[in-house]
Amino acid sequence: MLDNILSREFKAAPNRPGVYLMKSKEGDVLYVGKATKLKARLSSYLNISKYRDPKTAALMRLVENLDYIVTESPSEALILESTLIKRYRPKYNVRLKDDKSYPYIKITDKEDFPRVYITRQVKDDGALYFGPYANPGSVRKTLKLIKRLFPYRSCDKIITGRDERPCLEYYINRCIAPCTAAASLSDYRTVIDQVKLFMDGKSESVVNQLTKDMKNAASDLAFEKASMIRDQIQGIKQIHERQKVVSGKNTSYDVLGIASNQNDTRISILFVRNGKLIGQEQFSMVGIMGETDTDLITDFVSQYYNATRQTPDLLLLPCQVNDKDILEDMLTGSRNKRVNIETPLKGQKFAMIQMALDNAQQGLKKSQIKSLFSKENLVIAMKSIQNELGLKSMPHRIECYDISNIQGAVPVGSMVVFENGLPKPKNYRKFNIRTTNGIDDYAMMKEMIRRRFSKISLEVKHDNRHDDSSDLFWQENPDLVVIDGGKGHLNAIATIFDDQGINHINLVSLAKGNEEIFLRGKKDPIILPKDSEALYLMQRLRDEAHRFAITHHRNRRARIGTLSLLDTIPGVGAKRRNALLRYFGSLEKIKDSSISEISGIPGLNSIVAKRIMEFI
Repeated sequence: MLDNILSREFKAAPNRPGVYLMKSKEGDVLYVGKATKLKARLSSYLNISKYRDPKTAALMRLVENLDYIVTESPSEALILESTLIKRYRPKYNVRLKDDKSYPYIKITDKEDFPRVYITRQVKDDGALYFGPYANPGSVRKTLKLIKRLFPYRSCDKIITGRDERPCLEYYINRCIAPCTAAASLSDYRTVIDQVKLFMDGKSESVVNQLTKDMKNAASDLAFEKASMIRDQIQGIKQIHERQKVVSGKNTSYDVLGIASNQNDTRISILFVRNGKLIGQEQFSMVGIMGETDTDLITDFVSQYYNATRQTPDLLLLPCQVNDKDILEDMLTGSRNKRVNIETPLKGQKFAMIQMALDNAQQGLKKSQIKSLFSKENLVIAMKSIQNELGLKSMPHRIECYDISNIQGAVPVGSMVVFENGLPKPKNYRKFNIRTTNGIDDYAMMKEMIRRRFSKISLEVKHDNRHDDSSDLFWQENPDLVVIDGGKGHLNAIATIFDDQGINHINLVSLAKGNEEIFLRGKKDPIILPKDSEALYLMQRLRDEAHRFAITHHRNRRARIGTLSLLDTIPGVGAKRRNALLRYFGSLEKIKDSSISEISGIPGLNSIVAKRIMEFI
């Protein structure tokens, strides 16, 4: 809470552009803000009743000190705010996640023989910086690509041209060896210029220049050099062809999309250069509580484009931003060329916005999935399952079972194992159903469960452990068994547990549709909250068991062969099998036929025809 002395400091601020820093009692920077008029902006904090969100209220309870810096213009204040946010990483600011050291690709353009490498430090040293990239993986992928296409040096030695022989990269056409004077300074500079053009999205210009060089080399009978350039041109063209054409004009712009929830925000940037979509990056932001999309996009633009050195002439945004004129002035000042911000509502540019929004949404979903697999969330999921199902302990080992068949033919079962919330594929097991004939899912499931848990029942009754690792696996007790199915499946399997005296293992079934969980001895199902980690983990189990069963079923059918495969279809005996093969000639032609064609064969009807098509 602001005391009288601090309140007077707020009121005493000048009505000029600048940046203010709110600090804790210990001197830590809690928040950095900008203002066109510092006094007016700071005075707004004095009225507690006007705090627009809980985050601001929480901030103001901690503020004990205030500093401010006066600037010449609002755009300078915006640049300074972005710089200070990156420097201090204040708790109550919206900021790029992990923005302390995003990677860049650096070209040391001021050196005679420039190098190209990854760096996390941007200096005012005359070098060219491309980025920032969202993660090290994407920047390494880009660097690997350009190294494959352009033979610049990857060493950091001093180039004198007097080395006795080049390194291996020269012999595999990955460097033109200026170290041995195999290439002149002019030759090497040409390669670096091509790298810069390619990074700017001007691959057509690179191809045109290389085509001239190839023809000149061929004219000079330097066929080895000409073939090397030809391969380089083909590589660049392949990359160029994979890039999506979004405009017939040679326009360049960035397109931003945003997706957010209560815990995370994803910003997607699509890079369009010379009418082609050449790539995208995605960034997360923190400190987002209580912020609107307009606030988040505004903060992102000021922070990201204050750090990058490749701002295009135009930014397309999905929503209006705060202080648009000030933002445009800041972007224009950073590149000495007018930068415009637009929010299109129709046409091709609007379609690009929708693409960026979709990419952001997909990125947010991917981020959510990753967070669900964090150790902390998996523990929460298992603890939630324990509480919701009334288990005595957390289910560290869960086994899930499913059956796959078509009209009762070639039935198989699957068992998947999750330990501590994660799949354990080496413990998965496949079952070929042997004793069940016809369409009877309950009987198939009972056969599989009986065979699996006979191992455990032996251990329970006799404590009979062996040195064989397979036996040890089968005797391992799950904390929870999940059956894919409804209450009928649960009751069927419960009889197996009762027959084998298994009462120490929890048993439930998970029914599709309403995602109902049935428990032994309980009439009504349990329905977990749709956004709970517990339900997500249960669904993952069920889906993995289903996938594993279908894969085994498909593989088993493929091994059976044509004649035996037809024999496994219920209702198709030797007579009907022979009639099918006489009419069609092969299984492949049967697959390409229709139900009406099959049902037209003497001895077959539409019911059998439908069953055949479903099976094959």
